[in-house]
Amino acid sequence: MQKQRLKRRQKKSEIPMRHRNIKKTLGRTRGPRKALMKSLANSLILHGKITTTVTKAKALRPFIEPLVTKSTKPSLHVRRYLMSALANEPSVKKLLAEYGPKYATRKGGYTRVTKLGRRLGDASITAIIEFV
Repeated sequence: MQKQRLKRRQKKSEIPMRHRNIKKTLGRTRGPRKALMKSLANSLILHGKITTTVTKAKALRPFIEPLVTKSTKPSLHVRRYLMSALANEPSVKKLLAEYGPKYATRKGGYTRVTKLGRRLGDASITAIIEFV
């Protein structure tokens, strides 16, 4: 199926190389990747820590940390910005009420990734991402 999509878009020889592209694609296109980041961010905010793969945890960090930084100065603009980024009212409320004041004096580095080991089903390396 991947080869069929490749033929419709462009030939394999025409696909540009990923030089200087830093963002991890996680094997997804932009829409599914954005939805995954929203879902992981909402779970992390509501539960405080989540278990996922190391790659997803490291990809989640640059998504969630600017949101926490914005939440340190609450306003209507910030609330609407967070709603557009997260699309989940309970997580926005918790971010503004709990994490914003908690990290108001901290200059960054709000999350910690701790490696756990390999998962039994597919042997991928898992990790816990949590707020410091």
